[in-house]
Amino acid sequence: MKSDIILDVRDLKLHFRTRKGPVQAVDGVTFQLKRGQTLAVVGESGCGKTSLVKAILRLLPRNIETFTGEVFFNGVDVMKYNDERFRKEIRWTKMAMVPQASMNSLNPVIRIEDQIAEPLFLHEPGISREKAMQRVAEVFKVVGLPLDFLQRYPFELSGGMRQRATIAMALVTNPELVVLDEPSSALDLLTQANLMNVLKKIKHEYGTTFILITHDIGTASELADEIAVMYAGEMVEQCSAEYFYTDARHPYSRKLMASVPTLREDKELQFIPGQPPSLINPPTGCRFADRCEQRFGKCSEHPPVTELEHRQQVQCWLYVNGKGEVKHA
Repeated sequence: MKSDIILDVRDLKLHFRTRKGPVQAVDGVTFQLKRGQTLAVVGESGCGKTSLVKAILRLLPRNIETFTGEVFFNGVDVMKYNDERFRKEIRWTKMAMVPQASMNSLNPVIRIEDQIAEPLFLHEPGISREKAMQRVAEVFKVVGLPLDFLQRYPFELSGGMRQRATIAMALVTNPELVVLDEPSSALDLLTQANLMNVLKKIKHEYGTTFILITHDIGTASELADEIAVMYAGEMVEQCSAEYFYTDARHPYSRKLMASVPTLREDKELQFIPGQPPSLINPPTGCRFADRCEQRFGKCSEHPPVTELEHRQQVQCWLYVNGKGEVKHA
């Protein structure tokens, strides 16, 4: 019997080598994801969200300085797999990804059905074309596209249709976990809403587990069961979506929520002054301290992760001497 935890990431680090020094894009990230749930990873651009999921999927460039930690998928530490085994047994068969701006990644001179079928031919060499096309038609229906469009080329589809086609490509091998990197960022509001409805249908009817990468707090609320907030390469808060939207704890999380307009409340929107720190030479203490209105002397030291009520985990000195239980430094 499989555990409820499908993904368990422990102290994951990914640093890139540059001429100015290593960029600490992901620095000691730890989290768990339950089967059938959606984790939304939110934060400003450049905070390390995409680098985090690319580290999990091992979609890495050549200039890697540091790549360490543990990634347990279904209880197995896949970080111990060599690249060839990971590619054959995990990536796209068990874990798939819809990359950012994916609707522009389709080959303009190859028909949609052939592009969606490509992962099947790659990971199931013995599959017949007839069976592959049956599976392609199935996932096309799942994402809400008419079968007539299978024979068309990408330029004949709208942006929203192309985005659905790339989601179909991720689903075609029936993976257990799908990463969605800013799936709605280039779409109009109506198309965004339709796309989120498709994703909710897939989640509830097929039990697919998602990691949603987004800087849009409102979009995250549509699909997320859990929220993880990243700032400057670190995960500064993680909790259920219910408690995040009603009682975010980290000062950065609260500032993010204060910048989101709401229909029920007439409030003045806030912004976060200053800039995130350089990931080449980040502060030794709290990385948000220079922009935080609640900073105090202890913030010059690196804060531990503290667990509060309702399983909220916060990396902030404000909660260390309160009711929280320190989990790890």
